[in-house]
Amino acid sequence: MKSFFGFGFGPIQSGLMLFEAWKSGNFDRFAVAEVDGEVVSAVRRNRGVVSINIAGEDGVRTERLDRLELWNPADPQDAAALREALASAEELATALPSVDFYERGEPSVAQLLAGLPDDKPRILYAGENHNEAAEILSEKIRRRRGAPLPGFACLNTVIGKMSGGVRGWDEIRRLGLEPLTPELPRAVLVESFNRILITKCPFPSFHRGIAVFEEKGELLPFEEAKLFGHNAVHFTLACLAARRGYRVMSDWRADAPLMAFARELFAEIGGALVHRYPTLCDPLFTRAGFEAYGEDLLVRMTNPFLRDEVGRVSRDPVRKLAPGDRLVGAMLTCLAEGKEPRGFGRATAAGLGQLALHPEGAPREIAALLPADGRLSRDTCQRVMEALWAPHLDPARFTEVCAWVHEGRAWLAENGLG
Repeated sequence: MKSFFGFGFGPIQSGLMLFEAWKSGNFDRFAVAEVDGEVVSAVRRNRGVVSINIAGEDGVRTERLDRLELWNPADPQDAAALREALASAEELATALPSVDFYERGEPSVAQLLAGLPDDKPRILYAGENHNEAAEILSEKIRRRRGAPLPGFACLNTVIGKMSGGVRGWDEIRRLGLEPLTPELPRAVLVESFNRILITKCPFPSFHRGIAVFEEKGELLPFEEAKLFGHNAVHFTLACLAARRGYRVMSDWRADAPLMAFARELFAEIGGALVHRYPTLCDPLFTRAGFEAYGEDLLVRMTNPFLRDEVGRVSRDPVRKLAPGDRLVGAMLTCLAEGKEPRGFGRATAAGLGQLALHPEGAPREIAALLPADGRLSRDTCQRVMEALWAPHLDPARFTEVCAWVHEGRAWLAENGLG
């Protein structure tokens, strides 16, 4: 039997990594490092048992995980037990808000991992939404140690599972969910989807306990499909759903114009990625395969039992409008493959409109450009794009991207979405 160790106890860790380890029957120990003292104390008082809500197309079921150990790395009293549990693990997973959290806190994730003994092979699933999360964490560990950690491999992941956290007793009861523990006013709600792709394990004799994860020799194409397909369309439709006054993502399942636009986006980026990877022997990278991928996602995105809040999906527009992120990244991919990014120009215009309405968290220089009424003129939009993208893009490519966004703004206005 194996031992599992996770960093972070949010929905992806609890409802995916930890849940799949627990469900596999291949582990007899489950430990997690979590800095939220309230969560740690509540799980301990409930004797290591938590409830996870899982949404399928026909309803929500509850799974109860037991034998969990939660340790707070910020609590000196937990230090020895945490390090012992970490050292015992053969399979580990990070599920943090971003790769920036690898070096946050004292001790940090990278610091704890750098202190591991080299007594047995270990793998770590890097669950952050970043194409190079494994490489970034490996380098931070190497710098901490002064050399690579022998027998230790970080694996990238493509996690297409949608999930969320619910806080407050009123909301938990309204949604009919089970809280994590009976006394903690927090609940985890994840979809049942569990086809997670990972980098191929470099140790031939290592038998993964979480066998349901699917290894790929070349993961980047699938990462691009998720970021420029799944993530980009999800965010775009949330921005447009917000404009229509929808509260949850399932509200637009019957909205034919939005559904048609979503399909246009999947076809556009699908065409570019199929062109980019002509020799990749995977059904996804065919016209029919990508169309089926999009149709499956549209059903999952609008699952009424997932209760996915439009506000949650549409939040943080500055990050999602970054030059290498989902929207501009999709436009650049289309342009690089000789395809017109007409749809993603419109999608990016929708993202900029969301930023204008919700500038919270935007850098000062960006926020200063945004009008108080949230209405972007052509000139203001151009200045925002210059601040966001001009320093990072080739001038000719930047001009192309801006032209498509301006075309998109006009289209949104004509269709009552601007």
